[in-house]
Amino acid sequence: MSTPDLTTLLARAERVLAQLEAWLPPAPPPINWDARAFRWRKEGAQGWLDAIKHVASIQPEDLQHIERQKETIDLNTRHFLEGKPANNVLMTGARGTGKSSLVKAMLATYGDRGLRLIEVDKAHLGDLGTIVDLVSERPEKFIIFCDDLSFEEGEAGYKALKSVLDGSLSASGDNVLIYATSNRRHLMPEYMSENLAAQHQPDGEVHPGETVEEKVSLSERFGIWLSFRPFRQDDYLDIVYYWLKELGCPQEAIETSRLEALQWALGRGSRSGRVARQFAQDWAARHV
Repeated sequence: MSTPDLTTLLARAERVLAQLEAWLPPAPPPINWDARAFRWRKEGAQGWLDAIKHVASIQPEDLQHIERQKETIDLNTRHFLEGKPANNVLMTGARGTGKSSLVKAMLATYGDRGLRLIEVDKAHLGDLGTIVDLVSERPEKFIIFCDDLSFEEGEAGYKALKSVLDGSLSASGDNVLIYATSNRRHLMPEYMSENLAAQHQPDGEVHPGETVEEKVSLSERFGIWLSFRPFRQDDYLDIVYYWLKELGCPQEAIETSRLEALQWALGRGSRSGRVARQFAQDWAARHV
């Protein structure tokens, strides 16, 4: 082959490679293991741990009237950090009562002791096995956090989560736990027709009751269940007063906020901790 022919061939090869590179997704960035919190990012078939630069700061004392839940998850998290057996946790109940904030409070409390947080969207739960493998050799302890978790029929993430929960994640020496929140205790929908197990249809399942049991079984794979209930009126007002004080409102202003705080909750249709904090921020902006 002559030199001109070789030069032409190389030039063509470079053009083909350039076109291929334009179509291929970029390589994932290196993992910043100095970060305390991560989010699992996905682009096409490529996934990576993306460090969260500004982690929401919330302390356990900021979470009022959920003392039993705080004590339970704090003890479980400490056992995890100490290399003792610990459980995966499912937190269910009313919106805005502190479920996800409690997980973030654990990071604020124990980040200096090697606790790390990985937030995984429900759509990416099929990658749980990959994530566990990525962190398996790290010295830190990782909580995989799945917020607002629920499944519809046929979603792939259901089987991936079930598979990971069935593993030995809570055994001594492992460095991964799953903390999940949901607004419903059973993570898959159940239908009235499924309760009619005794009324078999000609083309129906021989054991339809087992389908119902399968749906309930995912929740049962979490070792700890924590329920969060709507706050009573007095509890809601306590949380309002706490945040007003934290935001620098004078006591005399705090004492006059009661009626507006109740009207605010009535307008929102909820007496949650989230609503209490939102009211306090609005009130403080107008009175401080």
